[in-house]
Amino acid sequence: MRTQRQVVDYSLRKRVALRELLAGRVGTYDLCDASPYLKNAARFHGEPTDQRCPICRSENLTHVHYIYGDELKQSAGQARTVAELSVLAMTLREFQVFVVEVCLGCNWNHLVEQYLLGRDGLTGGAESAPEHETQSGVAAAGGMSARRRREAQR
Repeated sequence: MRTQRQVVDYSLRKRVALRELLAGRVGTYDLCDASPYLKNAARFHGEPTDQRCPICRSENLTHVHYIYGDELKQSAGQARTVAELSVLAMTLREFQVFVVEVCLGCNWNHLVEQYLLGRDGLTGGAESAPEHETQSGVAAAGGMSARRRREAQR
């Protein structure tokens, strides 16, 4: 998505959890403990993937996207599809998305990543100048943008 920012990847934690399982320090019941709510969210709102489950290796994993943010009010904590996320990203200023992978066969679940979405990611940045500065820059510099004018002054 265009406005995705501040991405946190949890693949190292997943590798540690799987290594602990293979070493026998953790049981499968400790890792395969998806709640009924998470399994239902995976069935109805999840996005199927091509990745096989690392535990049972018989089912493909499903990604569930949970959303949190102040602007969401009573919708915070709900699972949404990727299509719904892109619509929300254009209407809300900022909200956080948590992606959880779930195996519906053996109940494996793990937090995959988290990131921010929203319109705040579209504004700002080094390339875009405020509107009043751009308009005055065009008028004062005879068509030269404000960014080029600043570079020329250096």
